[in-house]
Amino acid sequence: MSEHPVPSPRARALVAGAYDTHVHIAPDVMERRIDDLDLARRFAEVGLAGFVVKSHYVATAERAAVVRKVVPGVDVLGAVTLNGSMGGMNPAAVEIAGRQGARFVWMPTVDSANQRRGHASDLPGAKPAMWGALQADLRAQGIAPDVVEVVDAEGRVLDRVRQVLRVIARHDLVLATGHLSGDEILAVVRAAAQEGVRRIVVTHPEFTSQRLPVARQRELVEAGALLERCFTTPYTGKVAWEDMFANIRAVGPEHSILSSDLGQPFNPPVEDGLALFADRLLEAGFGEPEVHTMAVVNSRLLAAAKADVAA
Repeated sequence: MSEHPVPSPRARALVAGAYDTHVHIAPDVMERRIDDLDLARRFAEVGLAGFVVKSHYVATAERAAVVRKVVPGVDVLGAVTLNGSMGGMNPAAVEIAGRQGARFVWMPTVDSANQRRGHASDLPGAKPAMWGALQADLRAQGIAPDVVEVVDAEGRVLDRVRQVLRVIARHDLVLATGHLSGDEILAVVRAAAQEGVRRIVVTHPEFTSQRLPVARQRELVEAGALLERCFTTPYTGKVAWEDMFANIRAVGPEHSILSSDLGQPFNPPVEDGLALFADRLLEAGFGEPEVHTMAVVNSRLLAAAKADVAA
């Protein structure tokens, strides 16, 4: 749309072959900018390899399989997020998702203790997350799920979480940390490594409910995680662009992965997200090899099938 920036040809070429590992698209329980079939066709047009269908409320592996059949050549991947609607910290849900071909498992987001009990507020002028209205409606009806805990009172990872991590490891899925707190993220990432999880990504460390300092981001990299930099976080005013760029430089671009987190009706087209991000990074002085590593190399590492990783 005319009110949004348009990616440069240079940026389009630089992110060609990348996966967008974090998109919110229709069908969903709230309005979205585009559906999964149309997005797959647009990804094919702009030369992107595929995307991961993220939902806070439902599993998406079945949808992804259908889209792959209808739009061959675009690798659409499914996921599950361990919020209350999926039974919370539910190893059976992860097992079924893995058997259906899902690739990503998010720790709790909207039902995490950190998100539900947190007091972090958006920066002035930031656009609020769309799921906030739905969560408020569930509370008003008295049917909001229980908080999904991941650690005990002493900060130790719960046995149920370790069960989930073992299922993730067995299916060689990607663990994403959701909306956990900094201390919870570090505990879960370390436990995941102990349980044999091979691919771990820290979900939007600059987001309102995370805001992880550089020291914590470095700890997570040392523990084996990639750090997800979402386009929407600075684009919607939840962090300053300069602060995100400083974090990337401090931790090292090789430890970051770019995603869009797009799909909201008021934001740019989803298929433009990675290229728009690339333009911003180039303008800020990042080199083309650095942007290519964050957008393409690292996203393909996460999206790869088990056999591809073993190879």
